[in-house]
Amino acid sequence: MTLSHTLSLSLSLCLSVFRSHFLYLSLSVFVFRSLFVFHSFSLSLSLFVFVFRSLFSYFFLSSPQKLCGTNYPVCISFIVVNEFCERFSYYGMKAVLTLYFINYLHWDQNLSTAVYHAFSSLCYFTPVLGALIADSWLGKFKTIVYLSVVYVLGHVVKSVGAIPSVGDSTIHIALSMVGLILIAFGTGGIKPCVSAFGGDQFDEEHTNERRKFFSIFYMSINAGSVLSTLITPILRGNVQCFGGDCYALAFGVPAILMVIALVVFISGSGMYKKSPPEGNVLLDVCRCLGLAIKNRWMSSKYDSKRKHWLDWAEEKYPKRLIHEIKMVLRVLVLYIPLPMFWALFDQQVRTQFIRSFPVFCSSLFFQMLNALLILMFVPIFDVVVYPLIGLSVKSLLPLSLFPHSVSKLIGRGYPWQIPQYALMTAGEVMFSITGIEFSYSQAPANMKSVLQAGWLLTVAFGNVIVLIVAEGAGLDQWMEFLLFAGLLVAVCIIFSIMAYFYTYVDPGELDKLFPDKTVNEDEDDLKKDQADDIMYLNSIEKRTKM
Repeated sequence: MTLSHTLSLSLSLCLSVFRSHFLYLSLSVFVFRSLFVFHSFSLSLSLFVFVFRSLFSYFFLSSPQKLCGTNYPVCISFIVVNEFCERFSYYGMKAVLTLYFINYLHWDQNLSTAVYHAFSSLCYFTPVLGALIADSWLGKFKTIVYLSVVYVLGHVVKSVGAIPSVGDSTIHIALSMVGLILIAFGTGGIKPCVSAFGGDQFDEEHTNERRKFFSIFYMSINAGSVLSTLITPILRGNVQCFGGDCYALAFGVPAILMVIALVVFISGSGMYKKSPPEGNVLLDVCRCLGLAIKNRWMSSKYDSKRKHWLDWAEEKYPKRLIHEIKMVLRVLVLYIPLPMFWALFDQQVRTQFIRSFPVFCSSLFFQMLNALLILMFVPIFDVVVYPLIGLSVKSLLPLSLFPHSVSKLIGRGYPWQIPQYALMTAGEVMFSITGIEFSYSQAPANMKSVLQAGWLLTVAFGNVIVLIVAEGAGLDQWMEFLLFAGLLVAVCIIFSIMAYFYTYVDPGELDKLFPDKTVNEDEDDLKKDQADDIMYLNSIEKRTKM
């Protein structure tokens, strides 16, 4: 089943549903209008959930698990729509954020740039927090729901702060900063969970369908980006409210889209596979790492050698946990050079948006061009390029860095920037989608979100590199371009060598290597097992003292 076939089936699904239920939908529209006339938002929201779920339940009644007879679960439709609305919300708000700082809060360009980049960096550091909450405490589903509520509150606070009649400039600044912090924790917290949660919906044997899901997932991100980058600046400039540009509306529409994203995601709750959290993973990992380092440091030359430094924690922690930590650390080490890709990408946007502020429309054009090229390239790469060249994931990651570095060597000026953006986008398609799928496939089941957060941290550190080099070094623009291009070429070579020596692991093999101990229902057998464990621990303690 190809991606194009899957997309056509999804389109056919939508058309058939709307054809067969036209009268039902017309009645729903009439009811919606009546409800909004009476300002009954809560009732209209409930009706939206009812209509959305009833249509899907009716159509998939004969096949409640799979999409149109394929191996794609029905529930991924809710996840993809949720991601589209969430990305519309995020990028729609960011499209007018710098103008809001300069024109509404009356900040200078340097302060606006610094706050904009600080907010962007925070959005990619907070995924670590969301991943730890999901994998250790609440699980992915509840984490997405709860942090989405925080996300909505941030948008509401940000919109209120854009209303001139609400307080003075100090109140506006305070509300704006509180709103941005809430948005950063919301969008960052759910970011690693949504992609990992989508991957969890597929059976282990359907790896090809799962890989194509990540491509569709990334397309939904950029579809939301294109529409929001086009619509929200129009709402700001063409709609007048409170005697000026309507920033409250420009921030309010993304807030509504985030509410829709939350409602759609909750609507599919009965269809999802929900993996429960497996205890405080972070605490166990930190303690295991600390014990391994301590024992390795205090060991003498007479102690037996270990194959890996983490093996020094075997006296207290199970071998399975140690093996899982080794898997995660190997991938995180592989990610060390990758922030340079995002540094170069962010530097490109910064120089064309902030430094080219008088040609704001041209900058927006190139931002939308990047997203549009992604929407065009993803199906081409997924259906044609990848099967044709037959490269593996670890081959695609280093290969994706080369178009990005070559793009920096192309001349400047807007005519030259179109092929430059095409090369950058080709690299981004290979880099981002492959990285998401690689992070998921190489992570143990109880650390899927954590490793997704590790992948997103490469974006955060890339933003930090740009701030250090661009704002701190004070280089001329041509020197910046040359420096970043040279660094990325070096990273390409280093990462290619690292990827060559990396060997794939199958997290599913962990159950075969470390089978869980069966617990007998018989009470006597359970007591016997506990007694054996106590004797074993006592023997370890004696050997340690000797």
